[in-house]
Amino acid sequence: MYRTKTCGELRLTNTGETVTLAGWVQRIRKMGGMTFIDLRDRYGITQLAFNQGTEAFEQANALGREYVIQVTGTVIERQSKNAQLETGEIEIDVQKLTVLNAAVTPPFTIEDETDGGDDIRMKYRYLDLRRSCVRKNLELRHRMAFEVRRYLDQQGFLEVETPVLVNSTPEGARDFVVPSRMNPGQFYALPQSPQILKQLLMVSGFDRYFQIVKCFRDEDLRADRQPEFTQIDCEMSFVEQEDVLNVFEGMSRHLFKTILNIDLPKLPRMTWQDAMKYYGSDKPDTRFGMTFVELQDIFHAAEAKKPEEERFSVFATAKYIGGICATGCASYTRKQLDQLTEFVRRPQIGAKGMVYARVEQDGSVKSSVDKFYSQDVLQAVAKEMNAQAGDLLLILSGEDTMKTRKQLSELRLEMGRQLGLRDPKKFSCLWVIDFPMYEWSDEENRLMAMHHPFTSPKPEDIPLMDTDPASVRANAYDMVINGVEVGGGSIRIHDAKLQEKTFEILGFTPEQAQTKFGFLMNAFKYGAPPHGGLAYGLDRFVSLFAGLDSIRDCIAFPKNNQGRDVMLGAPGELDPIQLDELQLDIRKSRPQ
Repeated sequence: MYRTKTCGELRLTNTGETVTLAGWVQRIRKMGGMTFIDLRDRYGITQLAFNQGTEAFEQANALGREYVIQVTGTVIERQSKNAQLETGEIEIDVQKLTVLNAAVTPPFTIEDETDGGDDIRMKYRYLDLRRSCVRKNLELRHRMAFEVRRYLDQQGFLEVETPVLVNSTPEGARDFVVPSRMNPGQFYALPQSPQILKQLLMVSGFDRYFQIVKCFRDEDLRADRQPEFTQIDCEMSFVEQEDVLNVFEGMSRHLFKTILNIDLPKLPRMTWQDAMKYYGSDKPDTRFGMTFVELQDIFHAAEAKKPEEERFSVFATAKYIGGICATGCASYTRKQLDQLTEFVRRPQIGAKGMVYARVEQDGSVKSSVDKFYSQDVLQAVAKEMNAQAGDLLLILSGEDTMKTRKQLSELRLEMGRQLGLRDPKKFSCLWVIDFPMYEWSDEENRLMAMHHPFTSPKPEDIPLMDTDPASVRANAYDMVINGVEVGGGSIRIHDAKLQEKTFEILGFTPEQAQTKFGFLMNAFKYGAPPHGGLAYGLDRFVSLFAGLDSIRDCIAFPKNNQGRDVMLGAPGELDPIQLDELQLDIRKSRPQ
């Protein structure tokens, strides 16, 4: 056998045993008549001791980092114990060493605190995965996926695999497409989700379906987004919204308890309207307060009493004026306040400026717009914001209410970061419900589905689809944890007539709807049950549990920010023979 024990399991109780270990050389320390080696495998690290005068000692001194070796020796108690290691009370007195494979010096140190940057670690990802901190993220991912399967199995769900080669559909992100050699000029698409297929499974009578499934979206990347990602995809028949929320709140509670030993309380629910009004985001971070206070009534009333030439034009013409109260931050310096102003002016946020006010210890309010407003007005603002002595008020305004709220949301999150209020070890979970059914797209010049075109409207809002579709609320819901949308779904449309009406509102002609989705609407005619479901982003869920800022380190082989796999060299060019077989000519699109 290559080994009788792993590098993570030996303890003082094993003292005196003869064992064989195998693994990688983590570190070598030569100390005169003794050489010590830290041997690493997936399970941990064990210290090896080599005594001068033995053949094994001479071999050990010739080793390098990341050599793969096998050793046989006796477990003994360490004189200098290491409390940082689970095996830190013992070491192996090595009698025999075998080099299984030599190794060149790795391009970065394979330790938790590595000297390798992101690019080089991604290029040599197979080495990066040897680091215990990265390995633990994948072990966490395994445990979470296992517990998801266990919970859903106990709830009567069946895991069913759906196709990876499907047809391209509109109303979503860009598809990755795959040319068909046997059907020249035609293309498959990689699924953005198994949405339609899981609905068809409900029509088939499967009742409760789930799948831990790869999905693909050809969209711009960021820290919590990859071109390929993994969903915990679920659907249920004969359910209303309450049934779905209860089952999957239970799943989340199960994960928090089994993985983190946290008892998750019953999750609060917040309407989309309230989320936008008080947080400026449909995925609010509720680990801390600092909710928005609308101030346009106070400032507009003050402006109305002044001659036009004395008005503060920024507020006088603003449709929305909102502020947040940063408790105890009146001590912020002018430099800090200027930095916050520059923060909100960044192109990706887009505010024109920021107004601030300090509540002094004597209760007076000093602001950056003192010359425009009396102390009475500023006191009214402080009262409206429930500000106390020592607090700092930060105010933004704009012509577009939704846009200004989003800018204020970014400012709120930045203040939360600066004040240490966004602790990754603290979890605040909630459901956001009652989303709008549709949102206007200036680019498309039409209403678009906020979730997808198969989402059911609130039953009481169905009459509005004929008169005021923009006001229709969807039977949709998202689970949000620490300001991250980890899952979302809806009750689906199961009536063919209602589905046709939805397509009509979205601008599809009957012919277009039939071409793209005829199979679904035809299936509904054969008796579709009421159904609904949701999908969790497994990558995001794992990264939250691991306390990571990016999902990349909980994915074994991720892509970089340009969507490239620098280890595999993907995407790459095809051989001309392959292009000819596919009847594709891309020479015209290549740069000269």
